[in-house]
Amino acid sequence: MSVAQHLQKFGNHLILGISGTQLSDEDKRALSELQPVGVIFFAKNFLDDATYEIWLQTFRELIDQIREYAERDSMFFSLDHEGGRVVRTPVPITRFPYALSLQSRSRQVAQATAVELQSLGINLSWAPVADIYSHPENPVIGSRAFGTTAETAAKWAREYYLGLQESGILACAKHFPGHGDTSQDSHLELPILHLTKEDLRDRELIPFNALIAEQIPLIMTAHILFPKIDPDVPATLSRTILTNILREELGFSGVVVSDDLDMKAIAERFTTKGTVAQAINAGCDLFIISRNINSSSLERTYQIAQDFGDSLANGSLNDSVVAAAQQRIEKLLAVTPQYIVRTLDQETLTQHAELAIASSYQEIG
Repeated sequence: MSVAQHLQKFGNHLILGISGTQLSDEDKRALSELQPVGVIFFAKNFLDDATYEIWLQTFRELIDQIREYAERDSMFFSLDHEGGRVVRTPVPITRFPYALSLQSRSRQVAQATAVELQSLGINLSWAPVADIYSHPENPVIGSRAFGTTAETAAKWAREYYLGLQESGILACAKHFPGHGDTSQDSHLELPILHLTKEDLRDRELIPFNALIAEQIPLIMTAHILFPKIDPDVPATLSRTILTNILREELGFSGVVVSDDLDMKAIAERFTTKGTVAQAINAGCDLFIISRNINSSSLERTYQIAQDFGDSLANGSLNDSVVAAAQQRIEKLLAVTPQYIVRTLDQETLTQHAELAIASSYQEIG
């Protein structure tokens, strides 16, 4: 298999970040050579000082260009769009509050959110958070979670997922097997949680179980080390966690996606040869490389793609394992809607703004 074929083969497992509101020459090269199966958008991909009509038209042109250079009719167009501070889009897209305050309005808010995401051409939302706000000093999850107990987190995360699902947006539960009890931010360092498998079963896994029972299509890994479960590697690289627990014990048959490989908790590991093979062998199907945290350069992306190809060539990564992962991704992509970017009417936006205000004043239980 040629270098070009290896690069494209890795693209079948890649969600890639784009550098800005227009494609740079590097973006065009990466889209053409890697042909990623999807992209992830951030605030940098939207004009934030323009009118709705202008920034929307610019974003429409960006998506059209991505399709052109990637040469894919169907792609995952994804966005972190949880509410609270995790909103990337300019106004008038609605600023819904944090998940913790939604409670009984979770499903309704998700339905409204889905309408707005469709209007942006987005078909995959990196939500809901299935973590539990169990650590009061958690710097990264906190009120992004749907509850302070396993039961409330499970109940309202499930409702939010169902709202997205029935409104035509793919959902992804995160961050497996649970990020809610950490006191460290995996964007900045590798959190360590001294929980046993029994601890996970008694609390962290309960929301994920509820979502798996409803056939949520994607689950995102956590860049966290659980030394009492797997002392050697974080969850993203752990066969014990991704295969033994998630696949075999919980029965998840959908797509497992890594959290961003640019996050400092994991980034350095992916400069070591063989790491991408280790992740796929552990049970990870799909990888996010945002180009948004450490560097906008494509160098790391190509290094990981080359490592993928080298691992196939030297046999440390089996073709059958890659084929199974690709089959899960292609099965999901085949039923993923491809939306056309369009303007929302003012009445819809007003209704959503009123829903956002009403959701902010709910009692948290």
